[in-house]
Amino acid sequence: MAWRFFSFLSKTLNPNPSSSSTPFSTSFLVTKTPKIFKKKLKPKPSPRTTPVRTEPKRIPHFERILHRDALLRFVTRSKQFLSAQPEHVLRLDDAGKLHRELGFPRGRKVSRFIQRHPLLFQTYRHTDAKTWLGFTDLMDDLLAEERSLMDTLELNRVEKVRKLLMMSSRNRIPLSKIHHCRTLFGIPDDFRDRVSKYPNFFRIVVENDGRRVLELVNWDPLLAVSALEKEFVVDEDSAKRKFRFPVKYGKDLDLELDDSRKLNLLNALPLVSPYSDGSKIDGWTLEAEKYRVGVIHEFLSLTLEKRASIHHLVEFKEEFSLTKHTYQMLRKQPQVFYLAGTEMNWGVFLKDAYDGNGDLIEKDPQAVFNEKLYKYAQVDQMEPRCDDDGVEEQHLT
Repeated sequence: MAWRFFSFLSKTLNPNPSSSSTPFSTSFLVTKTPKIFKKKLKPKPSPRTTPVRTEPKRIPHFERILHRDALLRFVTRSKQFLSAQPEHVLRLDDAGKLHRELGFPRGRKVSRFIQRHPLLFQTYRHTDAKTWLGFTDLMDDLLAEERSLMDTLELNRVEKVRKLLMMSSRNRIPLSKIHHCRTLFGIPDDFRDRVSKYPNFFRIVVENDGRRVLELVNWDPLLAVSALEKEFVVDEDSAKRKFRFPVKYGKDLDLELDDSRKLNLLNALPLVSPYSDGSKIDGWTLEAEKYRVGVIHEFLSLTLEKRASIHHLVEFKEEFSLTKHTYQMLRKQPQVFYLAGTEMNWGVFLKDAYDGNGDLIEKDPQAVFNEKLYKYAQVDQMEPRCDDDGVEEQHLT
């Protein structure tokens, strides 16, 4: 009786067994498309990777400068960080954790970057059985040379800071911002300590939140002359052709090409002086745009290499009344500024400050020193040679 019951139950649950059963199994067949046959999707454009300039419009020597900065980021940042350490040394174990301060990618071994610059950095084992990172003798000599150079150029740097204060709103800038951008202008690391030597120029004010702010004591009209104004006096026509502030007009005017250029030229010059108070200018007028263009031009002319990154401009956003549209504003002035890099991390150059090979026409002594440091950073060893008098000298190899 039991077998009859189970037979009846199976027929009830599956009345047509021939339709659900097949003589062959298909479980071995591949039902997914192999990866090699899948269509590869193009990555979505990102401001982090999208270049500012497309290939036909790129200027190679400006792009190479940014590429060089990326390659030597470890040298420049490690030089600053180690110089501020006692005895200019750092435990190698600690150095591996300071990727941001020393300028190497996170997750990479710091020893690999040390080995790339054997003339400047070295590791050695101390009596505590720990490995330490420090400068070579050559690097110590270079740092001593740089300190001497800073002392010689101190008055020039003081003048730069005075001009920055005169450009800023309320003639004051937090000391932390000046210190953060000190290498951009060649300002010494201990400038905050040197301020007390110039009471006729500067005053330090401590705000309620503890922030130390540098204020201008006396306004000097002789310093309130921009580089553009000096150029305008020398060559007025050349200065007029640089900037473009197109005028929007209706199609009903039906202007000829020459008439349109003349109309636009009326709004090209004069620019608003960067030493005027930008906070009093209406933020969305042509006058405000002229003011901001003039401020950035003067800011770049005060730098060592006549260039800056977006991070430097953002640092002084409040002091110079800049807006979030600075990137688009600079792109409208291709005769004066060249933007390189990516849309998220770009740098801006003063084009007239460079020759056709990408070299600065007028070089600050600190810029000359930096070039020498970069040359030492990119070679492996010094090769001894003899001059005509038989004296042994060291040459780069």
